[in-house]
Amino acid sequence: MEQLGESVQVSCHCGAVRLRVRLAGGLAAARRCDCSFCRRRGAATVSAPEDGIELLQGADALALYQWGTHTAEHYFCRICGIYTHHRRRSNPREFGINLGCIEGVNPRDLGEIPWTDGVNHPSDRHGRVP
Repeated sequence: MEQLGESVQVSCHCGAVRLRVRLAGGLAAARRCDCSFCRRRGAATVSAPEDGIELLQGADALALYQWGTHTAEHYFCRICGIYTHHRRRSNPREFGINLGCIEGVNPRDLGEIPWTDGVNHPSDRHGRVP
């Protein structure tokens, strides 16, 4: 069974959106993705299970962006524009949390953050042998 860390507080820049999140794998599991969307967004993420996210404030301030398969759900504050979290396409029961939105965390302090290959997403290989 996956170990879940302590809860962290997550907020957008203006504070309209606030979440409490239980991280899976902690800050050491931070990563970046090079898919077309993440490459432009530039945010490193950490993981949380679907039942590890509690929206404390700002449901009315959250906006949703989807494209392609409409599996991934990217949430951002419609007031300040900051991306806070997203439902993962690779595992819809898991969320990616914007590392820069975790209160008290500066992603720079974590050093080099590894990259994942989002350009060659496994779900895009329908019928192709890897």
